[in-house]
Amino acid sequence: MFKGSIVALVTPFKDNKIDEESLRNLVEWHIKEGTNGIVPVGTTGESPTLDHDEHKSVVEIVIDQNNGRIPIIAGTGSNSTKEAINLLEHAEFSGANAALVVTPYYNKPTPEGIYQHYKALDECSKNLPIIIYNIPSRSVIDIKPKEMGRLSKLEKIVGVKDATSEIVRVLEHKEFCGDNFIQLSGEDETIFDFMQAGGHGCISVTANIIPNVCAKLHKLFEEEKMNDALKINNSIMSLHKVLFLETSPAPVKYALCKLGLIEDTLRLPLVSVQQETKNNIDQVLSALELI
Repeated sequence: MFKGSIVALVTPFKDNKIDEESLRNLVEWHIKEGTNGIVPVGTTGESPTLDHDEHKSVVEIVIDQNNGRIPIIAGTGSNSTKEAINLLEHAEFSGANAALVVTPYYNKPTPEGIYQHYKALDECSKNLPIIIYNIPSRSVIDIKPKEMGRLSKLEKIVGVKDATSEIVRVLEHKEFCGDNFIQLSGEDETIFDFMQAGGHGCISVTANIIPNVCAKLHKLFEEEKMNDALKINNSIMSLHKVLFLETSPAPVKYALCKLGLIEDTLRLPLVSVQQETKNNIDQVLSALELI
């Protein structure tokens, strides 16, 4: 099962091209630090501004560097079902352990359209598990728990990354989807309550910066040491917050640059964070003794 601290990995760039060396180093670092899984080419990986060849290349590089050590959940979402199928088939052929498929954005499909979208993906997957990514703040549409229950009956649909920040959804998904349906948070700030409600893990932005701390936090959840987990959760709340002062992944890329791991480079229309945000991030990184 996919659980614990799963990093929503950034895509490092150099001279506006994928920085393969830094990407491989990040994968190696996360494995060494105890990260439980990696999601390449999701929102944090700037998938909307990668062309298809680049998207597939990032997936292949991450899988190759990982060499089967921890689960790789490849982002394969699109608002075009045909495109999503192409990306999913590539991820499966390349050796990914699962696919993360965001709800179709911009074109605002009806609940039936959403169902048919995921049904088509389910039918094209040979054996690759599919995790639905529900993020209404970016995709506009929201898959309600009852609709999620219908989707969960499809053979390859195994779970959800829920970025609604509505903790009650953990209980509602259990009701409509069953206890075996994997529930991963997409919001770092709410992870403590999410896990207390019965969640299984987090696809995390913050784990890009403190993978060992995030992994330890989830280990404490697993061991039901909730008081210790709460202490860690509270100690890193300021980091959760500054990493979303501007549109992600701009803040986390700046923070990673401060750690000396990547260049602070994004693809337009995203740009680096403003000086005030840099100052706030620096202050938090310094307080956590990361710089």
